[in-house]
Amino acid sequence: MIWNAERVPGRPLHRTDDDRLVLPLRLTRSGEHPADAQLPLSLAEAEHLHAALCRALDTHPAPPSGPDCRRSVQTSPGTARVVGWA
Repeated sequence: MIWNAERVPGRPLHRTDDDRLVLPLRLTRSGEHPADAQLPLSLAEAEHLHAALCRALDTHPAPPSGPDCRRSVQTSPGTARVVGWA
C-alpha cells in the first residue's frame, strides 16, 4: 500500500483566524480513495519548513515560472557574505 500527498489544485495555502497557516492536501492510497486533509502549521513551523525548502532548493536554479521570492534572493553559498548585523 502506497500513500501519496499532494497539494489540492485550486486551494491555496491560507491563514486561519488564530494566525496559523493551513496547507490543503490531497491524500491517495495506491492511486485510489482520495481524501482531502489540511496540514496546519504554526508560524514557527512554517518558518522552519520554509528554511528547509530554501536550503534544499539552493543548488537548483529557479525556473522562469518560480515565485519572485526565490528568484530575487537565491544566492549560492560561495557568493553570499554577511557584511554586518543590523
